[in-house]
Amino acid sequence: MDAPENANEDFVDPVSTNPEHYRVLFDNERVRVLEYRDEPGDETTPHRHPDSVMVTLGAFRRRLSVDDRVFDAVLEAGEARWLPAQSHSGENTGDTPTRAIFVELKAPPLEPDASPLGPS
Repeated sequence: MDAPENANEDFVDPVSTNPEHYRVLFDNERVRVLEYRDEPGDETTPHRHPDSVMVTLGAFRRRLSVDDRVFDAVLEAGEARWLPAQSHSGENTGDTPTRAIFVELKAPPLEPDASPLGPS
């Protein structure tokens, strides 16, 4: 799988580094949609996401490590959050599974498409 177009040479694809947790649901020239799943106590190795929107499918707690910073996050089900491009690793520190969808942005907007709206 190719790295998103707006990623730099340090791109470490979470689907490659953590395939037991990340699964590609959709991929085209503009976005890649990932499903993330883990269980309490599971950890991820360092990886990078481009600019993304994360949608939580269930409530969960995580400890995230970004560079030399470590912080805890508590998220409720149904939240949508903007995530700027970042490298991190994480750990499920709660007592519930983590379930989330990531919509990773790949490229700047293209010229308007004259095709009608609808599924592709």
